[in-house]
Amino acid sequence: MSSNVTDILTANIRRIRERIAVACARVGRDAQDVTMVAVTKYAEIESVRELVRLGVTELGESRPQQLVSRSEQLPQSVRWHLIGHLQRNKIEMVLPAVSQIHSIDSVRLLESLNSSARKLGVRPRLLLEVNVSGEASKDGFAAADLLAEWPTICLLESVEIDGLMTMAPHSEDLPNVRRVFRELRVLRDRLAMESGGTRSLPDLSMGMSGDFEIAIEEGATIVRIGSSLFEGIPDR
Repeated sequence: MSSNVTDILTANIRRIRERIAVACARVGRDAQDVTMVAVTKYAEIESVRELVRLGVTELGESRPQQLVSRSEQLPQSVRWHLIGHLQRNKIEMVLPAVSQIHSIDSVRLLESLNSSARKLGVRPRLLLEVNVSGEASKDGFAAADLLAEWPTICLLESVEIDGLMTMAPHSEDLPNVRRVFRELRVLRDRLAMESGGTRSLPDLSMGMSGDFEIAIEEGATIVRIGSSLFEGIPDR
């Protein structure tokens, strides 16, 4: 790995962490309460390896096959996050490698995960993906559907529901972006209340390179950063 790439990554990491800290300070939060997941799906493996060497060990991949492949090439200290769609026929391939799955978008998938987890003797950590914006191009539960299915979801005993995930619209309408993040937080709080204390739902995965500061101000505990981390690295 060239010193130039190391310098670029070091500067990018520092800048993003500073922005996270400033956003937290604006709303009286501790920056330690926000996890940065580095989205590595478009990065070359050597750049990802250097990122890990520099101390970034929460990595996110969209494709299950690439996540599993890279988990075998990188240190065991890496905690892998699947942020893309998961097909049911890839569940048992992914479960041994993944730390958290952000993209659970149906009760059917949840039930399959619950069954596989029981079979494998593991307890996967999951986030329920919610299509707060209502865009046809986005996956995820509609908020009303998730509320209706919540009693059934709470009966699943072999999975850990950590919280919710969403993607805001790619838009210059920042008040609307903020609204999406706020609505996810409100929905999380309502689900936690309706679980009768059995599901605390501590995590909100929301915010990417273009909007993570707004997401933090609205309660994000996980931000998914890709392009800003690898900005300036040639041929990534």
